[in-house]
Amino acid sequence: MSDIVFIADFFVDQIAGGGELCNDALIQKIRSMGHKVKTSQSHLLTDYDLLHHNKFIVANFMNLAERHKNMLKGKDYVIYEHDHKYLRNRNPNAYPDYLAPESEIINKQFYKDAKSVFCQTDFHANIVKKNLKLDNIVSLGGNMWSLEHLSILQENSRKTKADTNAIMASNTPHKNTTGAIQYCEAIGLDYVLLQPSSPSDFLDQLGSCSTLIFFPKTPETLSRIVVEARMMGMSTKTTNNIGAVHEKWFSLKGLQLIEYMRSKRDDIPKTILEALNEQ
Repeated sequence: MSDIVFIADFFVDQIAGGGELCNDALIQKIRSMGHKVKTSQSHLLTDYDLLHHNKFIVANFMNLAERHKNMLKGKDYVIYEHDHKYLRNRNPNAYPDYLAPESEIINKQFYKDAKSVFCQTDFHANIVKKNLKLDNIVSLGGNMWSLEHLSILQENSRKTKADTNAIMASNTPHKNTTGAIQYCEAIGLDYVLLQPSSPSDFLDQLGSCSTLIFFPKTPETLSRIVVEARMMGMSTKTTNNIGAVHEKWFSLKGLQLIEYMRSKRDDIPKTILEALNEQ
């Protein structure tokens, strides 16, 4: 089996964000399948890596040099897209019907040359297709969680929930913490503001509440926190700007949804490896 180089701006030991947690679960799963996976931050990728490897998984790549994007041409590489890096502002919500003018499209050739561009949901994939007009865009219809986090989610799904609303505290403007707070205060709802913490602690805090309130300002390609709330048996108040809410499996909740995402631990790596001609 060929070595695979996994490229991302950051990894989970640097930033424990949703994309990084998903990437790490994917990397560990592929390794468990017998493949060697070398990780490289995008800004630290070397010419040696590109000259001596032929198979690449490219996740977040905002810090990837243009020269290295060009060197990937002709290699077997896939893009594991977590947001909208084909737009200058990375926010399709800024345009009517999520369709940006051609002048705002970037990295199109890089997407075109990929074996596949893997998106999180149909909602995500359709926005990418609308803007790039490419035929190599694939929806994975889910996300990757580690077995450890799936166990935490399962344990929390059995918890008795406090009759309160959870709001994620975030300094990222498009996560719209302020909007969720204003909504609760306007109609007199109790809420708990969940501060950043370790992934396991955050899940414990979130899973003790009955409802998640989340009104993002940009299209969420999946929305890991919304799916986690559903897996823990919570209700959600959100918008149609969430990729997950458009998926058939979103009607599932609790253990049923956990088992569905457990099955994705097999389906997603298999699909990605097949695109790289690896079994």
